[in-house]
Amino acid sequence: MPKTGTQQFLEIDQIREGVVILRDRTLRGVLLVSSINFALKSEEEQNAIMYQFQNFLNSLDFSCQIVVQSRRLNITGYLDKLKALEEEQKNELLKIQTREYREFIEVMIKGGSIMTKTFFVVVPFYPPPLESQGKKKSPAQQASGLTETAFQRHKNQLWQRMEFVALGLKRCGLQAVPLITPELIEVFWGLHHPKEAEFGYYPEIPPELSQ
Repeated sequence: MPKTGTQQFLEIDQIREGVVILRDRTLRGVLLVSSINFALKSEEEQNAIMYQFQNFLNSLDFSCQIVVQSRRLNITGYLDKLKALEEEQKNELLKIQTREYREFIEVMIKGGSIMTKTFFVVVPFYPPPLESQGKKKSPAQQASGLTETAFQRHKNQLWQRMEFVALGLKRCGLQAVPLITPELIEVFWGLHHPKEAEFGYYPEIPPELSQ
């Protein structure tokens, strides 16, 4: 399938089996990472977290990228539900309280946008060059420049790195889970369509890509 004008400027060649394949044949895995309220920790807990994170960084023999995605949280649907709940209330006192709460939320969000933050760690893998030359490949393999055998081997090595990163973050009190193909597609689609993603709209993903 010919690439559209926009696709020609993207570094991503394809996403499959939870792996992002770039045009230069390098691979990327993405971990979704939880957060902790560092400010609420005691000084002793803060020092322990920083010590563990320092040890984690020193243990890495490959590069990682930490990405923080900030997005305005759209609560229109929540306000609509409050409005419907207010209208359904039979008790006059509860009706008034529901309306006052809804108006309070509306006033609060007018003072500034409510932002939500999502944390990712991008783990790379760089296959040896020219590994797949001279081998017959399917159209999908030709697109990525990797034979199926090479892709599976590189994917396993990438996942070993991701498991190592997830274990290191767990020692810091953080949970990390790898994104699967549909989730990766939604993340990258949302980066290029922030307005639609803000309202929770995402395109339908074909079944063949949901692996």
